[in-house]
Amino acid sequence: MNVHFVVHEAFESPGAYENWVESRGHQASYSRVYLYDELPQTLDDIDLLVVMGGPQGPSTTREECPHFDAAAECALIAKAVAANKPVVGVCLGAQLLGEALGAKCGHSPEPEIGSYPITLTAAGKADAKLAHFGDTLEVGHWHNDMPGLTADAQVLAASEGCPRQIIRYSQGVYGFQCHMEFTREVVELLIKASADDLLKLADRRFVQQAEALRANGYDEMNQKLFGFLDALVLEHKR
Repeated sequence: MNVHFVVHEAFESPGAYENWVESRGHQASYSRVYLYDELPQTLDDIDLLVVMGGPQGPSTTREECPHFDAAAECALIAKAVAANKPVVGVCLGAQLLGEALGAKCGHSPEPEIGSYPITLTAAGKADAKLAHFGDTLEVGHWHNDMPGLTADAQVLAASEGCPRQIIRYSQGVYGFQCHMEFTREVVELLIKASADDLLKLADRRFVQQAEALRANGYDEMNQKLFGFLDALVLEHKR
């Protein structure tokens, strides 16, 4: 199968999503919009669409960020959902997914940067793709905002700082505000790109600084993510 990634910045790489593609023998294609790659014109060769994070927001304009076209990405996401393609949005990607389906992005009650637990809701525990997560799971975070909710959306996981961590919009369509794809390499890229922002947020209760970020373990959540993606692909093949 072919997994298509929309990547907004070099320092917001697919990380463990890419590792999963390689480990499972799948193929990957990319729209690296920070290099002005075009978005796909057709979904014919896409089996799974993954839209990654970035410092932008759904309301960011082309004047503010010339390489980012929120409306075009929302149109691509909506087209994929309408075609019954599995779609995963990560952070900004999750916010764009909500917007594509008519739900406005909102501000998270707390900014979160680092490794903090999420807790599955009753709906999350009932979702077979998340059954192996357990009641709580330590995952990565790097955000100020959170996705909007459609009338049919179900919140599957929340954290102390953000009530919308994993959202199922419909069968095969998931938004992850959290970053289960973080690896040490990805986190190092983010630290280098965000040094000033980290210092400005040093007094916030859910923000870790560089030393703590580098000390976090990411392997367990990566493996849990692999299990989710395996289940998502299996469901799509049925």
